[in-house]
Amino acid sequence: MQISNKNRAIKFKRLFFLVSIAIAISTLLLFLTDLTLYGIAGVGVFSLWYLYFHVADYQFIEYSDDNERIVLRFYKAVSLGSKSYHSIEFPQNILQNAHFENSVFGKLSDITFIVRTKRGIAEYPSVSLSALIYEDRKRMQESLFKILQR
Repeated sequence: MQISNKNRAIKFKRLFFLVSIAIAISTLLLFLTDLTLYGIAGVGVFSLWYLYFHVADYQFIEYSDDNERIVLRFYKAVSLGSKSYHSIEFPQNILQNAHFENSVFGKLSDITFIVRTKRGIAEYPSVSLSALIYEDRKRMQESLFKILQR
């Protein structure tokens, strides 16, 4: 099975930058017209806007469980600076558990892979699935639980 949220991640990125530019221009205009108090409020609005996207941690996700391997590629959809690409890849037979953690009424979701290694049990860092639609998260969860039941 293949799951990708490329188009949705691009929409989040565009939305973030367009609204950020609008907030920055309006805040600058408020400072230039000597409405300093409103300008400071604009800086506060931008801070909350940035904080929301930082907490939500929207990521581009590409998941595959074909060819007896689990592959999860991801990077932050909204980041200031260079992109940091990451990938998790391992054979399906070493998967010990896949832990899904939901918060904020299921809107924010993370996955953590737990695998068996020669030295024992290892845990990959959590990956945010917030940018995936609910149906894709459910499909991923069902696919991983089928692999675990083998």
